[in-house]
Amino acid sequence: MEQNNMDNLQDENPLFENRLKVEELNHVAFRIRNEIGKVIVGQDRVLDLLLTALLANGHVLIEGVPGVAKTMIAKLLSKTISTGFSRIQFTPDLMPSDVLGTTVFNAAKSTFEFNSGPVFSNMILIDEVNRAPAKTQSALFEVMEERQVTIDGTTHPMASPFIVLATQNPVEHEGTYRLPEAQLDRFLFKINIDYPSIDQEITILQNANERGSRKEVDEVCPVITESELFKYQEMVNNVLVDHQLLHYIAAIIEKTRNNNALYLGASPRASLAVLKASKAFAALEGRDFVTPEDIKEVVFPVLTHRIILSPEKEMEGVKPEAVIRQIVDSIEVPR
Repeated sequence: MEQNNMDNLQDENPLFENRLKVEELNHVAFRIRNEIGKVIVGQDRVLDLLLTALLANGHVLIEGVPGVAKTMIAKLLSKTISTGFSRIQFTPDLMPSDVLGTTVFNAAKSTFEFNSGPVFSNMILIDEVNRAPAKTQSALFEVMEERQVTIDGTTHPMASPFIVLATQNPVEHEGTYRLPEAQLDRFLFKINIDYPSIDQEITILQNANERGSRKEVDEVCPVITESELFKYQEMVNNVLVDHQLLHYIAAIIEKTRNNNALYLGASPRASLAVLKASKAFAALEGRDFVTPEDIKEVVFPVLTHRIILSPEKEMEGVKPEAVIRQIVDSIEVPR
C-alpha cells in the first residue's frame, strides 16, 4: 500500500520524477529477460536476482539439483552481454594454477613470463564449484574480493566487468568439498533453482522439440555492451537510500549476530551486499530510490549462505530462510 501511494505521487507530481533515467535500464532488462526466456521457461525470480547481481557488480552462487539449467542460465546471461566469457569445470584434481595461471620460463628471451589462466576474463562460469578441494577454492579468495591475482609477488588486475557465476549441487556429497565460509561470504547472492511446474515442463519439452538440432545458446543474442553495462552499474550506485533505511539494514544484520538460533551471524560485508543489491533491485523496479520492500526482497539471497544455524536448530530441521524471516518480521519497518 505504501509503495502504491509513492507510485501515485510520482504520477501526479513532477517533483517526484526519477532523477535517473531508469526507464532505459528497465527496457534493457526487459530485452535480456526476453532473450533468456527463449530457452529458460519460468524462473522469473532467478532472472530478477541475476540481473540485480549483474547491476550490483556482485558474484552469484547458483544452487540446484542436476538438470534444472543452472549452467545453462549462467551461460545465457553471459551471452546477452558483449564481453569476455570463460567456463571452468571444477574437478577434484584441479590445481590453483589451472585456474589462475602460472609463471613459466621463456628460454628464447631468458625471462619468466606469466601465462594467465581461464579466470582472466569478464564473466566467469565455475561449474560445480564444490568439486574442487580447499586448496583450489582458496585460490578464488583474492580474485573474487579484490578482483586481482597475485602470482610470485606480482599483482595482475582483472579486466572489468569481472563477475563469477558458480554452480553447485546441494544433494550429492560424494567427491565434493564444502565451500569455506570465507568463500561463501564473497558471493553477493546464493540463488536456489527449483523444479519447474508441470505446465512449465510441458513448455520446455515443446520448445526443445521445435528447436531440433539447434543449440540453446544460439537462440540468444547480445543485448548490451561492456560500456553500457558500466553506465547502468554507475546509475545503480547513484540510487538514493534514506538514512533510516541504512539503520534498517544494520538492525537486520546485527540481529543475526545476537540470535539463539544462529551459531554464526552475518558480517559487515553482508550489510554492504544488502545495500548494493537493494539499490540495483530498486532500479530494476523503475525507481531511483530504495524502499523497505527492496531490502526485504534481497535480504534472503544475501544472508542464506552467510549465516550458520546452531546445532540444535539444524537437528530440528530449521531452515536459514525461516530464521531470516523471523528476524525481518521482528524489526520495525521505517516509515
